[in-house]
Amino acid sequence: MLVEALLEDVGANVELRRARTLREASRLLPGSDCVLLDLGLPDTTGLDGLLHLLAQPHPAAIIVLTGMTDERQGMRAVAAGAEDYLVKGQVDGEALLRGIRYAVGRKQAEETQRQLRDEQLHAAEKTRLERGLLPSPILHDDGPDVQVRYRPGGSRMLLGGDFYDAVATPDGTLQVLIGDVCGHGPDEAALGVLLRIAWRALVLADQEPSRVLRTLHQILEHERHQPGLFTTACMVTISPDRRWARIYLAGHPEPMLLVGDEVVELPRDRAGLPLGVLPDSTWSGLDVPLPPGWKLLLYTDGLVEGRVAGDTERLGAERLIELIGQVRKERPDRAGHPSSLLDALISRVKELNGGELDDDMAVLLISEST
Repeated sequence: MLVEALLEDVGANVELRRARTLREASRLLPGSDCVLLDLGLPDTTGLDGLLHLLAQPHPAAIIVLTGMTDERQGMRAVAAGAEDYLVKGQVDGEALLRGIRYAVGRKQAEETQRQLRDEQLHAAEKTRLERGLLPSPILHDDGPDVQVRYRPGGSRMLLGGDFYDAVATPDGTLQVLIGDVCGHGPDEAALGVLLRIAWRALVLADQEPSRVLRTLHQILEHERHQPGLFTTACMVTISPDRRWARIYLAGHPEPMLLVGDEVVELPRDRAGLPLGVLPDSTWSGLDVPLPPGWKLLLYTDGLVEGRVAGDTERLGAERLIELIGQVRKERPDRAGHPSSLLDALISRVKELNGGELDDDMAVLLISEST
C-alpha cells in the first residue's frame, strides 16, 4: 500500500501488480519491466528469491527492498545482479520513481550491450567458418586456371554448407572438389569445413578418388549433428596434359563443359547417391575428353535455384545453359576471359532473380589456359 501511495503522489505512469509470494509472482513476470523485490518473502530466504528471478528468461530489472538494519544485504543483492536497492522507510515517491526509471534504463542498456556482444560473437564465428569454407587453392603457375566465386545466402545472410577446394599434385594433376551440406547455419558450415579439410588431407596423401569419397561418407556419418543429414559433392581429376578429366558425382549437379561457343552436357549414368544416404554407397568415375580451349563449370545448386522474373519456376540447369550462350553472345569481348565470363554470368543470374540469391552459391570455372 505504501509503494502504491508513493507512486500516486508523484503521478507515476506505471501499472503496479502485487504478489505476496515468489510463487504467486511467477505468473506476473512475463512482460514486466521492473520488479520491486522484498527479500523477506514467505517462500524465500536471503538472496534465493533474487537468484530465482535472475534465472528467468529475459529477466526484468530488479530493485531490492531492504530493512533499515540490513543495508549490506542490499549491496550484496546488487553484486549478485540486481539493478539497485532501496531501504524501506527512507524513500519518497520521487526517489522511488527515479529508482524505477534508472533500473529499467540500465537493464535496457545492458540488454542492448548483450545483443551487440552476441552479434559480434556471431559475426566472428561466421568469419572463422567462412575462412574454412573459402580455402587458398594449392595450384601450380603453369597449371589450369581456376576462377572461384562464393556468395553466402544473400538477403538472409545465412551461413550454409557450400564448400570447395582445389589441389595440384606434384605430377601436375589437378584435383577439384565442390560440395553442399544440406541446410543452413553454423552447424552445417562447420561440417562443410570439416569435410573440405579431410578431402584436402586425403588428396595430399595420394588416396584414390573413389576411396576419398568413401572416407568422406564415413566421416559424415560420424560427425553430422542430426541423423539423415547428407552432402552432395562433385570431384574432378584433370590429367597433367589437360586432355581428359575424370568426374565423380555424389548427388551433385554435373559440371558443364564449355568448348568454343557450345555447352556440352555431361552424362549422369555414373552419378551416385549423396554422401551420408546409404551406408554401402559407392561411386565410380566418368572419363571425359577435354578438347583444346575447354572450360569446366562446377557449381552448387544455389546458382540455379534463383527465380526468373515473371515465371513460377526456378532457373534450372537447362536455362543456365541458355544463359551462358546469351552472355557469350551479348558480351563476346568478355566471353574469352574466365574471370569476366564468370562475373557476367553470376550478374545475369542475380538480375533474373531480382536481387541477391537466397541460397548459398559456390561456382568454379576451370580452364585450360588463362
